[in-house]
Amino acid sequence: MSGTEFQHVPVLKREVLEYLTFPEDRPCRMIDGTVGGGGHSGALLERYPRLELLGIDRDESALEAAAERLRFAGDRVHLLRGDFSSMKELAASIGWQKADGILLDIGVSSPQLDRAERGFSWRMSGPLDMRMDQRSELTAARLLNRSGEEELTRIFRDYGEVRPARRLAQAVIAFREKRPFAATEDLVTVCDEVLGRARGRSLPPPTLVFQAVRIAVNGELDQLEDALNEVPGLLNPGGIIAVISFHSLEDRIVKNFFRERSRGCICPPGLPVCVCGHRAEMEVLTRKSVTASEDELAENRRAACARLRAARRLNVIENK
Repeated sequence: MSGTEFQHVPVLKREVLEYLTFPEDRPCRMIDGTVGGGGHSGALLERYPRLELLGIDRDESALEAAAERLRFAGDRVHLLRGDFSSMKELAASIGWQKADGILLDIGVSSPQLDRAERGFSWRMSGPLDMRMDQRSELTAARLLNRSGEEELTRIFRDYGEVRPARRLAQAVIAFREKRPFAATEDLVTVCDEVLGRARGRSLPPPTLVFQAVRIAVNGELDQLEDALNEVPGLLNPGGIIAVISFHSLEDRIVKNFFRERSRGCICPPGLPVCVCGHRAEMEVLTRKSVTASEDELAENRRAACARLRAARRLNVIENK
């Protein structure tokens, strides 16, 4: 898939512009750890003419699309292929030690979902791939064909929140004893046998199973936690991080990280004075997750699951 074919509509763009702000009287630096097609970054570069961008993505097609979309900004744009959990290392490779803003738009993009050969969607016939980085050796097929019952159960339970996770894992093993998993239809067949059809307004069961496998193949939750832990050391005081997530597992990680890093005193209750000296590192800007407007939902149904949270880096003075 070429960059011209990678057409992605950024979700919550208006909200990103509202929360991810920069001073206009000086040059600033921003890291987009999941630059995708450059939709969010393009809007920010247009609004802030003195803003410089480091855009990171695992998907080569996404980087090609971002290069086309962001060409107008010239040498203000640096694009690197890699994982957002390696932001610090990638930033250092272009001479950046700090940034004034960080954006993470987590999850799979529309162009990835809509390309059958990527194997992300259960609705289309294609190979069981699901790799965001095509250089990776671990595909969805390989994971399903080689993982044991306990590992499969954990993946379906923890990443897909599938209730009969063990029964589904056993069904996967029974299927591959007859023939190896190769196509999206193979996994859909097992889902239909074990989970049946969706009831009422609930999500179709394959949606959650494909989500679980995708997260495992790409190590998404571990990478999110690693990336967030790098944020305080990367952001200048006053710098802002905004994170867009698409399911409860991601959003919970972001919510808990912001809550922990915005805590001040952590002394046991009942002490008359603080003795721990702990200081909050961040100020949460979003009291609760921000969701898409009705206007956006009417234009882009995939924005329905999007949740944005933002926080500002505080100027912490360490106790001597």
